[in-house]
Amino acid sequence: MATTNEYIKYVCDQIKGIGEIKYKKMFGEFMVYVNDKPVLTVCDNIVFVKKLDCIAEMMKEAETGFPYQGSKEHYILDIDNQEFCRDVVIELEKVTPVPKPRKKK
Repeated sequence: MATTNEYIKYVCDQIKGIGEIKYKKMFGEFMVYVNDKPVLTVCDNIVFVKKLDCIAEMMKEAETGFPYQGSKEHYILDIDNQEFCRDVVIELEKVTPVPKPRKKK
């Protein structure tokens, strides 16, 4: 089941106000960017975040899963808990670099 447009808009609404929020469809699913930094992966109406040290303590009770086949294990973010989500995304945004532009072939 692919992520619905309504769900990705809900995800973005839950974290609005912490920076510039954008989303991009990738491989049939979505990447959510905060200030041009890829912070959330949304697959099958589930929000995933990378397992990073900066959020390990915050996410110690979180479920884990794999957003797509061949990926590393990620935390599953409870997007319905708006305050918690915002706190997690703020921490992730601090340590996530802006992707380097791809060179055209």
